[in-house]
Amino acid sequence: MGERFILAVMLILCIFQTSEALWLTLPAKGTKCISEELHNNVVVLGDYVVISDHPPSKTPTITIKVTSPFGKTIHNQGNVSHGQFAFTTTEAGNYLACFSSDGDHGTGDLSVNIDWKTGIAAKDWDSVARKQNIEGLELELTKLEGAVEAIHDNLLYLKNRELEMRAVSEVTNSRVAWFSIMSLGVCIATSVMQILYLKQYFQKKKLI
Repeated sequence: MGERFILAVMLILCIFQTSEALWLTLPAKGTKCISEELHNNVVVLGDYVVISDHPPSKTPTITIKVTSPFGKTIHNQGNVSHGQFAFTTTEAGNYLACFSSDGDHGTGDLSVNIDWKTGIAAKDWDSVARKQNIEGLELELTKLEGAVEAIHDNLLYLKNRELEMRAVSEVTNSRVAWFSIMSLGVCIATSVMQILYLKQYFQKKKLI
């Protein structure tokens, strides 16, 4: 029973943790970006490394820039072949990480490996276990508690986004309805004016 419970806990953690390993192929001259939509107060950890057959001293370098949804620079590093960035989100929206080759390295496209972790996947559980002096099942329960909190926060974020989108939709519908009414009113007024003008014209010409 205990082993099944632990397996169930591990399965839930694997489902709800967000950890993504990506490969980017950078052209000799150009930029490629990755992005993820995150809500407020989410821990993000990223590791990146240039994959090359050259000796370490001759490995091509890249420039990386991480920006917030409102354009604030979170991480900006140039002339590097590997590195790491970590931050906690303060704004909800799309966070963008852009990678570009430094100069003309003359080796064609570059391959960059990126390990992008968010939420509980970015948390240092070994450090937590040492500080709280926990291990085994207790540690797994702590991880599960973190996963539940992350799921709860995501549900609240999605609920708020739904309310915002509903409010925008209602405002848009209201404006479209008023615009339709105004357009109809303008058409009716124009038609009445045309009829009155034609009536006066025909009366002057003594056609009616």
